[in-house]
Amino acid sequence: MSELLIVLVIVLALLFDFINGFHDTANAIATSVSTRVLSPAQAILMAASLNFIGALTSTEVARTIGKGIVKPEFINNEVLIAGLTGAIVWNLFTWYYGLPSSSSHALIGGVVGGVVASQGFMVLNAKGLMEKIFLPLITSPIIGFAIAYMVMWLIFVLVGNVAPRKVNTHFSKLQIVSAAFMAFSHGSNDAQKSMGIITAALLSAGLIPEFKVPTWVIITCATAMGLGTSLGGWRIIKTMGARIIKLEPVHGFAAETSAALVIIGASMLGNPVSTTHVISASIMGVGATKRMSAVRWVVAKNIVNAWILTAPLSALVAATVFFLLELF
Repeated sequence: MSELLIVLVIVLALLFDFINGFHDTANAIATSVSTRVLSPAQAILMAASLNFIGALTSTEVARTIGKGIVKPEFINNEVLIAGLTGAIVWNLFTWYYGLPSSSSHALIGGVVGGVVASQGFMVLNAKGLMEKIFLPLITSPIIGFAIAYMVMWLIFVLVGNVAPRKVNTHFSKLQIVSAAFMAFSHGSNDAQKSMGIITAALLSAGLIPEFKVPTWVIITCATAMGLGTSLGGWRIIKTMGARIIKLEPVHGFAAETSAALVIIGASMLGNPVSTTHVISASIMGVGATKRMSAVRWVVAKNIVNAWILTAPLSALVAATVFFLLELF
């Protein structure tokens, strides 16, 4: 029975990675598609490839997910199954309605919900959750907004007197680079979250001696995210690429570059951040340089509401699933 549960954890973790791929594809390619710098097929192929490569670069975020929420000895297969189910259900719900919510918040909320249902609040790693998880999740969008605002302002200073047509012609080429950077950064952070879950399950079952992500886990998770990315997520692409602000290539370059810098920095520090939050805030930061009214704040409000609800509702679904598992 325990072997079956471990297999189920691995399958659900890879399914989460797959869904994360098509759910968060918009983070990397929405601006490039909406500005017509890349065709949808070209953008998805590039994002899938670079998501895969980015996922192979580090395991620091995986370590934070696997050990930062709760000590490994308090993690069992039922908790992980419940947590992953909560995250998957919320991701599918927000994908269906085209809401760019955070897969990171969903996964962390789901695992917390499963742990609390199993052992109570006392086993949570309060310091790890605050310093390595919640604080970076909260501050990273703010940093993304600020950097994007400054990058866009600097671009205005440098090329403000140049004809807009000429500016966008040059930035069309640069935006391909920034979209690639964004896709790589997404893989470097998001794919590691499932790696951490699977490694925690293997350690809990005594199948590995220490918390070190096996090579086969890295490759499998990277592949699942790359395959998910290849399917795209057109509902969310529409929201990210057109409904927040009207984007030109210069805006896409500024937003993608700023967001990718924040995400890469977080990955190097082992901090799981939400690529959705960071790129959404960066797009808003770019829009705010034009004028505050350029940002469609009603759409932004709906996105923020989804952000706020993600962790608690994922936790609630996970707790419910855990209690159901206990009945059988």
